[in-house]
Amino acid sequence: MTKITKIGLSALCGSLAALVSANAGEISVAGGATATYSQTGGDDGNPIGLNSGLTFTGSGELDGGQTFALTITQADQTAFSAGSLVLTTNNFGKIRVALADGGSGIDAYDDKMPTAWEETWGTSVGTGVDLISGVGASTNIGWVSPTMAGITLSAAWAGANDGAVNNDKGTSGGTGVGRGYDLMLNVNPQMGDTLSGLNVFVGGSVTEGEGTSGTLSHQDREEVVAGFTMALGPVTAGFQRTGEFGGEVAVAALDYYDNTSWGVSFNVNDDLSISYAELESTKKITGSPKNTMEAESIQIAYSMGGASIKLADTEVTNAVYSTAASADKDGMTLALSLAF
Repeated sequence: MTKITKIGLSALCGSLAALVSANAGEISVAGGATATYSQTGGDDGNPIGLNSGLTFTGSGELDGGQTFALTITQADQTAFSAGSLVLTTNNFGKIRVALADGGSGIDAYDDKMPTAWEETWGTSVGTGVDLISGVGASTNIGWVSPTMAGITLSAAWAGANDGAVNNDKGTSGGTGVGRGYDLMLNVNPQMGDTLSGLNVFVGGSVTEGEGTSGTLSHQDREEVVAGFTMALGPVTAGFQRTGEFGGEVAVAALDYYDNTSWGVSFNVNDDLSISYAELESTKKITGSPKNTMEAESIQIAYSMGGASIKLADTEVTNAVYSTAASADKDGMTLALSLAF
């Protein structure tokens, strides 16, 4: 990790510096790169891929001991990916402004199943699965409570849940999409060794609709998630359900998505882990039959200090919710990752 010290974050967060007195902070730079070799059947063309990126993390301290942090991610060939500004208070928890970083509200729980490497849908074999996101894909303001007896509450809000990432002094304009609200409850029971590895989570999101217009009813779009993970020694298992309800009452409009995921991972030792996970996702369009996509993935990962080798073998049925023969596929992804 490279550190650029003694840079006041007021240069990056002028509006924050205008409100509070801050001590000088520092900016740390971490990076990584992953080279992959992928085979998905048929003519894949060139199977070699490379991902490289940098993450800039700024931190500082306010009067009274409260802290703040800025994170900017330049992922996958240095394209801007996400950013967040977090204020950690002494007693009120964390307040954050996020630019599509996936850490707000229910978006952080779209797939919490244990794996040795990637999510079931995250390998080179594309699934086209629809996942819950709440306001996480939009510029949003979030809050995370202090943890009490293993219980943490988080909430997030977007003035328009339209997926826009706004610069300072900017707005996303009139998109016709309403406000979005997320609420999550995360519980880690503190009740002896037996339950110390249990994590239970439940939450939901509502994006306001526009009411009735002509012959269409634009109701609120709703998303929900519930699940758990359980760690017992070297084994971690999990199960979760998610749902997304479109809110449109019209033929050919989205009725709902219904997703079920489960997985189990095993840490052979500090360096080697293996996992197996499955995902089933059903899409229902009003006036049409349901289409169900299924995916399963076996993965193994081995680390050697700052380097790791990973392998995923994945099989998908009805990718992108299609029943065409070409939508059934399987493949292998081999990766070498370096962190610095």
